[in-house]
Amino acid sequence: MKRHLSILLVLVLLVSTFLPNTAHAEGDGNIDHGGGGMGSGTSENYWNSGNEGVRITVVRESDRATVTTPIDFSNKTPSVSVHFGKVSKIAYTNGHGISPTTSTYTCLKPALSMPRIISSGSGQASIEQIKSYFTDELVIRYIAQVTGMNYDVLINGEYKLLLEPIAYITFQGVKMAMTATEAALYDQKLGGGLRSKMVSLSHKNLPLAMFLEVSDLGYPAWSGSRSSSASNVDIISFLGIGVVRFKEKPDEQPEVTAWDYEYRVNTDVITSVTVRGGQSDPDHPVTVRFNIGGRTYTVSGVYYPEGDSQLVWVRWRTPSTPQTMTINVSVSGSGSASKGTITAKIVDLSGNDPPNPVADDRNDGYTKPSVPSKEQKTSASWGVWRPWWHEYWVWHSGDDDEDGWWEDEGWWEFDWDAYHASLSASISITPDSKVPTASGKTMGSGYGINQSTTANVSTNQSSAVTDAQNAVTYFPEFQYQTHWRLLERTQSGYSSKFEFTSNKYSTYKRRTHFTPVWMPNGSYTPYTWLIDCWTPSGMLSMNLTDSVNIQGSVWDDWHIAPVKPD
Repeated sequence: MKRHLSILLVLVLLVSTFLPNTAHAEGDGNIDHGGGGMGSGTSENYWNSGNEGVRITVVRESDRATVTTPIDFSNKTPSVSVHFGKVSKIAYTNGHGISPTTSTYTCLKPALSMPRIISSGSGQASIEQIKSYFTDELVIRYIAQVTGMNYDVLINGEYKLLLEPIAYITFQGVKMAMTATEAALYDQKLGGGLRSKMVSLSHKNLPLAMFLEVSDLGYPAWSGSRSSSASNVDIISFLGIGVVRFKEKPDEQPEVTAWDYEYRVNTDVITSVTVRGGQSDPDHPVTVRFNIGGRTYTVSGVYYPEGDSQLVWVRWRTPSTPQTMTINVSVSGSGSASKGTITAKIVDLSGNDPPNPVADDRNDGYTKPSVPSKEQKTSASWGVWRPWWHEYWVWHSGDDDEDGWWEDEGWWEFDWDAYHASLSASISITPDSKVPTASGKTMGSGYGINQSTTANVSTNQSSAVTDAQNAVTYFPEFQYQTHWRLLERTQSGYSSKFEFTSNKYSTYKRRTHFTPVWMPNGSYTPYTWLIDCWTPSGMLSMNLTDSVNIQGSVWDDWHIAPVKPD
């Protein structure tokens, strides 16, 4: 079938910038780039070379948490009517939704001008100059000043700078500011509307302005094309990101994981791959097959436009015993899968309950630990390309005027059907009802506590989203590490409930956890990781905590009277 694509490219002005010599380098830049020439634009959709900036966020390396509000640098004072707020790529990865706003846009114009960031027909950006600029001591000191970070703290090796290129564009006549990640997320909402008008910028030169040389902050290094337009999925996952780190790691290697997924036993899960290559439509369809545990799952009718991709997934249940499984993925048609072989590690979290507490337990060296924070993702989005036929009837003349015929020489167009899921939850830790002297949430040490955790899942594609199926609670007396309780799901579905299992050491077989009798007065805080709400774009999970107040101990409630003489 014939397909006609009207691609409006971008007007380029000859504007160049230069980087002056500055002070010595302070950080190490994990940044690379690509890109290429630009085309011409229209009065409604265009970008001028040099209308660019960089979003900067300070990130703590240990838990990949953002510790400052993102700030934007630009050599210009851009006129912006619509933007998406000061949101980092990490925030979007963790489920922050894309939301345009007309509030006043602010950016900083550094005294030391930035080098060219986005390549264009008027000139290529220099990755060496970009690295030199963002690892320069004077620039780092300025970043520390405007973000409110102490300079010495910033460079002590515990923090990194997350860099994201920004483009200031005119789209549909509206002046906008967006990072590469925001461009991809926005294009998904528009069903490909941004890509169709500004592909050379939004899906090539902007996202390829920065990407990682080695994996960092949970983002993989980019090994794809440096000169072709990228799909929304690849931009969100790989592109439009640079990292500056402040600790020498001469032996650092790219991050290697022994498995692609970690699942729990007896759990409904979703395994996904991304398919790309050519165009898949009803005339040239793609079929994906997953071979899992000797069973083949077939996903047919996988469609996507040329230059883009489609997430393909299968829902299945893990076996009842721990093991490592190999999942083979095959593709028939024009596409190729992002993974031909997937390794899934199946683990069992049960069987590690705390030991029996006894009355003479002691822990004189106890220090109160910090509450951990595991991976948390409370929302996810994905979508499915839906092809439709664009009719284009053409009259073909025959040998004479009466022998002609009409022929449909149309082409396939694609709409994007967007889907989403979100997870919310609450936790309640209370003294067990058998505690005789409890008052509200205050109790003595040595008594038991109860836990109730509720989880709620919301989605517009229930076939692709599982319940929240597991919850694990860790305790401060074990430094939140060596022992834990896998909670029992007492209510299933998208509104589920979790509680302690029956405690074999409880006289009444209560759903309880006994606090150690030596626990000092103060806040006692169990920590719960709610997990296994699976979506095509990964697992949703939450960190939950609640506390009771320890005052005194079980011994305070016992009175031993003297024996009366005969």
